[in-house]
Amino acid sequence: MVELVTGLRLAGHAVGAFGALLIFLEFFQLPSYIDYNEDFGTYDLTVTTGEIVEHTWLGRLGALCVALAFALQFLAVFLA
Repeated sequence: MVELVTGLRLAGHAVGAFGALLIFLEFFQLPSYIDYNEDFGTYDLTVTTGEIVEHTWLGRLGALCVALAFALQFLAVFLA
């Protein structure tokens, strides 16, 4: 039983670290409604409500991994 609990805890840590990395990478993506003009060194905003994407699948997958990590940790506490 101890091996199962230790394995769940380690899996929770690994999944949580991977999810946190995905969320971290989400913050460095350029939004879809911002364009960089290299000639003038300026940013242009073209905002239409239909084109705005607030989060990408990278961030959503990261949040799902973090939630799964909390569930694994929660389960390991009750099995210990």
